[in-house]
Amino acid sequence: MRVVRVYTGDDGESHFQDVDIGVTSEGGIGRLSPLIEGPGVMFREVDGDYDLDFHTAPRRQFVVNLRGSVDITVGSGETRRLESGDILLAEDTTGHGHKSRAVEGQPRSCLFIPINEDAKLP
Repeated sequence: MRVVRVYTGDDGESHFQDVDIGVTSEGGIGRLSPLIEGPGVMFREVDGDYDLDFHTAPRRQFVVNLRGSVDITVGSGETRRLESGDILLAEDTTGHGHKSRAVEGQPRSCLFIPINEDAKLP
């Protein structure tokens, strides 16, 4: 399963990386990844005028877009658009951070899934 990761590089800037989360066959109920432990979930809604300047992620977390789109810009100036159903792994908890902006004035709903600091990705 493909996830877009945002992380802080040695240069203190945020960068994108495409990450594949491994899934395996598991007892006839589909393909699952190993459990990635975390403390809970949060739901978020933002209006269509959402435009957040450079900021760091408050914690390691997956952000799952449920409805709407968001443009994420990293320190290099590269921007990626995440659509409904896309998953971001926000790990740029230090450094310059990233920007987030609503797309075409549309509101967005997403799910934040914090993960433990020491959680290993499959």
